[in-house]
Amino acid sequence: MRNLPTIPFERGSVLEVPAAYRDLRAEAGIAKVRTRTGDEVWLVSGYEDARSLFNDPRLGRSHPEPDKAARLSGSAILGGPQGDFATEKAEHDRMRRLFMPSFSARRMKALSDDVGTLVDERLDHLAKLTPPIDLHAEFSFPLPVLVICRLLGVPYEDREYFGGVSFRLGDMLDLEKGQAARDELSAYMAGLIERKRREPAEDVLSDLAKELDDDGSIAELAGGLLFAGHETTVNRIDFGVLLLLANPGQRDLLIADPGLAPGAVEEILRMATPSLHGLPRYAHEDIEIGGHTIRRGEAVVLTPGAANRDERIYPDPDVFDIRRPQTDPHLSFGYGPRFCIGASLARVELVAVFSRLFQRFPTLRTAVPVEELPRSEGRIADGFAKLPVTW
Repeated sequence: MRNLPTIPFERGSVLEVPAAYRDLRAEAGIAKVRTRTGDEVWLVSGYEDARSLFNDPRLGRSHPEPDKAARLSGSAILGGPQGDFATEKAEHDRMRRLFMPSFSARRMKALSDDVGTLVDERLDHLAKLTPPIDLHAEFSFPLPVLVICRLLGVPYEDREYFGGVSFRLGDMLDLEKGQAARDELSAYMAGLIERKRREPAEDVLSDLAKELDDDGSIAELAGGLLFAGHETTVNRIDFGVLLLLANPGQRDLLIADPGLAPGAVEEILRMATPSLHGLPRYAHEDIEIGGHTIRRGEAVVLTPGAANRDERIYPDPDVFDIRRPQTDPHLSFGYGPRFCIGASLARVELVAVFSRLFQRFPTLRTAVPVEELPRSEGRIADGFAKLPVTW
């Protein structure tokens, strides 16, 4: 077995991206590394390389021989190949056509006022509590759940159930456990879609209920939306709070001018890296890039968190600057044909949060040292189990 570095590289602070990514990028560009499952993959940590490969039709989520595919981890959703090699592109295009209207600019604009109201209600709730409180449990988690429930048409009273299923789905170590959770969440969404056929409303699941789906793929994708639509935003809120607390000058700028919130959100999205797991792709044919040949069937791991710190693109990439010029958009939502359809929703939520949170609680601070915050172990997102704060 070749002696290769193993990813993801260990980091000290959860707010950092290990220097090993930068060093390997400078040394080799795209580099062969080993995953924690023991498999060899190509690591892509440079901005231009990542953007090019995100946009390359020769890479896909599927593999010509799935049983032989390299794996990143035991994750059921990001650990290895997904979908059917023969039909992946057609299925992806079909699903995108189905879901894009649900995330249109019109619907997001209509939702933004509702989101602002939900944020204000959660902040009112916080104000009635006696600190210290767990910001994760009282704010970061329930807010995105409320929003995604409202958008999709999922009953909010089911939050504990699907929150538990989502927690199991995010497991990075136990593939069987994660797959069982994925199947359970898909079955739950299929039941809701069937109910929407009888009782339609103004929501995404009602839109999907108009489509015929014999193989359960719509329900599975809807389950993925429910998972990603709250899980990732929860982590971005937690990390955004910590980045602003770690940079009090930037926090004070935001307090003085909440109009800086959109720029602050883009910088949070660029710098907050809850996961260094990476995104697996598989070469559907040979690809020449950066002096390397990626052979058909080989795995490529795109790491947006590392690419977003590429010093060739972002001056002082490890400096948190909410007024950073938005010249090269970060890759946190991907790029090209697989650009995240929920990006506009995430931005609406995060702008609503960070234009208000420190206005209401300007003395907000962590109640314990950052290094003592309890982390979520063994999950795709290396987030926080709790975020105790006071003011």
